[in-house]
Amino acid sequence: MPESRIRASTPWFVRHILNPIFLRTGAMPILAVRGRRSGKLVRTPINVLELSGAHYLTSPRGETGWSRNLRASGECWVKLGAQERHCRASEVPPAERGPIIAAYLSKYGRGTRAQFEKLPDPADHPTFRLEDVN
Repeated sequence: MPESRIRASTPWFVRHILNPIFLRTGAMPILAVRGRRSGKLVRTPINVLELSGAHYLTSPRGETGWSRNLRASGECWVKLGAQERHCRASEVPPAERGPIIAAYLSKYGRGTRAQFEKLPDPADHPTFRLEDVN
């Protein structure tokens, strides 16, 4: 799927204070995906949405490094607490993102609603469905 025209930047406080805390403590799920240029494993805290038995990743800020990397590689590892899952990721078409974004906002809206209000078009929010790799 083509990238959105909206490029995101992570706020300084989140990038330099919150994300390192979440990475060290495991207080949030951690996404690990190979860099599309470097090939190195890049880790970032992320919200994982479970909806109707499926797991989804959605980028509230629009196109991010992790979303571009995941689009390029098609696979990732998600660590939830002590459990780590190897997953295949497929991008959800923009026309199908509405119910996923609504559920995401219902669960995580307190911290992310403002980002969705700045970018109201679902096409601007890369969304991926995760399937376990056995």
